[in-house]
Amino acid sequence: MVGQTTWDVTPTMGVKIVSAGVSACLADVITFPVDTAKVRLQIQGECQTSSAIRYKVVLGTITTLAKTEGPMKHYSGLPAGFQRQISFASLRTGLYDTVQEYFTAGKETPASLGSKISAGLTTGGVAVFIGQPTEVVQVRHQVQSHLCGLKLRYTGTYNAYRIIATTERLTGLKGITPNLTRNVIINCTELVTHDLMKETFVKNNLLADDVPCHLVSALIAGFCTTVLFSPVDVVKTRFVNSPPGYYTSIPKCAMTVFTKEGLPAFFKGFVPSFLRLGSWNVIMLCFELKRELMKSRETMDCAT
Repeated sequence: MVGQTTWDVTPTMGVKIVSAGVSACLADVITFPVDTAKVRLQIQGECQTSSAIRYKVVLGTITTLAKTEGPMKHYSGLPAGFQRQISFASLRTGLYDTVQEYFTAGKETPASLGSKISAGLTTGGVAVFIGQPTEVVQVRHQVQSHLCGLKLRYTGTYNAYRIIATTERLTGLKGITPNLTRNVIINCTELVTHDLMKETFVKNNLLADDVPCHLVSALIAGFCTTVLFSPVDVVKTRFVNSPPGYYTSIPKCAMTVFTKEGLPAFFKGFVPSFLRLGSWNVIMLCFELKRELMKSRETMDCAT
């Protein structure tokens, strides 16, 4: 009998959490300018200053930001972004396997779609509650600009935490409800659409059950998910960024967007949202393939 090598040992929950957090931070460095462009597009229309810059499409927004506020503005809020990934993505992704095993305990069959969705919603819900303060600070840093004729709200990340804690207290954590709703839509739609598309491709002999099939399925799932969560994401961004008392409730925020800017306003930042989500789908694909590879190695080791 051959013993397990170091590479065949299933990683512990701590290793999964740390690796998920590190991977998420690396992805954030690459995709943060796209996320900043998304946020700027989503809040466009709220600034009433006549000299306000108008952003058009993703590349135009990134270019305009660099010209008017400097290239480093693309990374405004990145420290809070790292904190968000450490508190949110590390838990959501790192705990996923452990929670899924809990839901499938005592069952000999592979994890069902329902157990996957339940695991995703559980880890995502916990992560949202823990990471909400970092979400608020990140969005507000990405939005604030000296071009609107107003003084910057915050001078830095920890200055933002201090001001929000002293002036807004628990109301500064607003946006949990749309954030949870967004998380539910992403987890359910992505998992269901991905599995359906993969099954369709394999069943009709369009693609083999390998990396290209998973990648195409992930991209289609990402597009469908973006269509559904974009309205919630726009409302979340505007509600989180708003000063105290500006919107009395989340429905009021949604109605204000609709009455003042119309239905298309709910899909502002659609392309950068899809690009951002697509990058995360690739990361999750790598995690999935790595997990399956390690499981197959462990099975072969047991059979040896």
